[in-house]
Amino acid sequence: MAKVLTSRSENYSQWYQDLVIKAGLAENSAVRGSMVIKPYGYAIWEKMQAELDRMFKETGHENAYFPLFIPKSFFSKEASHVKGFAKECAVVTHYRLKTDEVNGGVMVDPDAKLEEELIVRPTSETIIWSTFKNWIQSYRDLPLLINQWANVVRWEMRTRLFLRTAEFLWQEGHTAHATKQEAIDETEQMINVYADFAENFMAMPVIKGVKTENERFAGALETYTIEAMMQDGKALQSGTSHFLGQNFAKAFDVKFATKEGNEEYVWATSWGVSTRLVGALIMAHSDDNGLVLPPKLAPYQVVIIPIYRKEDQLAAISEKVNEVIAKLKAKGISVKYDNRDNRKPGWKFAEYELKGVPVRLAIGPRDLENGTVEVARRDTLEKNTQPIEGVEDYIESLLEEIQTNIYTKAFNFRKENTTKVDTYQDFKTTVKKGGFVLAHWDGTSESEDRIKSDTKATIRCLPLEYEEEEGLCVYSGKPSKRRVLFALSY
Repeated sequence: MAKVLTSRSENYSQWYQDLVIKAGLAENSAVRGSMVIKPYGYAIWEKMQAELDRMFKETGHENAYFPLFIPKSFFSKEASHVKGFAKECAVVTHYRLKTDEVNGGVMVDPDAKLEEELIVRPTSETIIWSTFKNWIQSYRDLPLLINQWANVVRWEMRTRLFLRTAEFLWQEGHTAHATKQEAIDETEQMINVYADFAENFMAMPVIKGVKTENERFAGALETYTIEAMMQDGKALQSGTSHFLGQNFAKAFDVKFATKEGNEEYVWATSWGVSTRLVGALIMAHSDDNGLVLPPKLAPYQVVIIPIYRKEDQLAAISEKVNEVIAKLKAKGISVKYDNRDNRKPGWKFAEYELKGVPVRLAIGPRDLENGTVEVARRDTLEKNTQPIEGVEDYIESLLEEIQTNIYTKAFNFRKENTTKVDTYQDFKTTVKKGGFVLAHWDGTSESEDRIKSDTKATIRCLPLEYEEEEGLCVYSGKPSKRRVLFALSY
């Protein structure tokens, strides 16, 4: 297989596009701005789903499903929410087609106009809170901890596979609580769940923080975020958790009877991650040879390729391979045996390197004689020979080593590309190069907006872990007590 990728140094954006398509993750669809997620890409998303779903259920959440269509009037109930999403909404106005007698084909039936337009779900706060009103009457009904796996539509003009598409897949959690503190605790708990998943499964270091007022989710009182650095130095928002206060409860009149018999509005949160995480996984770790997948999220962790010339050699190899596969599966290691006879071993090696399979085993007649197997690891491209007896123990340990190594490499990259600056000139020079910039900010929207206008850099977050430090805002020169995280972003 010839090299099929533009190099990262030549054109990072094209490298990413090439990799998504050539590795068989996704492709553009006939619908502008939407994507087809292919089986290999969807398998990665399924692995993410499975781990996240387990983590959600361990924290007491239950899955449910709510309608795709939301009455337009619901969006009018929470002013900041509708303002935040109005420009991204797809709207259903009619419910029927009919034959076009003049031009042929079909046309929208003008007599089938809906009495009230329906919004195709951009997020589900409004439809869910209209439902919660029926589910919550008493303190005994709280907390209500709901998650849904769904698709959403946000009409995007500039799209990029996985990172920004008109339709994407995600999960969205929606919870209701009796007290403000319970809701805040939930918001913080879920951003910690996302950070745990990003670091321990995606092998992607993240910075947890709070968004500025300008960058908050529409309708939230506080938005928590995890921010990751991609290999081009840009930041990618990789998960958010929102403290919604009582805004949606008041908009949809969701009250509960307290233990004392009083009536109060409930407190709310929402939180979500999407198929954007697949894009993050690609950009955080992959190289000019293809995907580099952390073992915990790889569709299969090991691929075994037989090397033979005659059918009797393949039969002997397959017998030994089946023994190895059984031992690997007994350890919970996913494995694929590629014994296709229509591709040569070299082609297969290149294919699985492109697809980012963490470990590749190759075994031929001579290996059978010697009782050995060739082991290649994707993260470093190193190869060695191991005894075939007990190789399952070696591979188990190797997968752990690869997972750790991928994280360490990404962590060191972020550390090397994070800079503190104290003057606006240094700020502009550093931001332009890419990477994270820690700088003082005076806390005003005016300075934040001007910096964004001048440099395209945004405040990614006010990091939760920080040292209080007196300083002066890099833009205005006004006093500041802490540094915040700036970066160019997707």
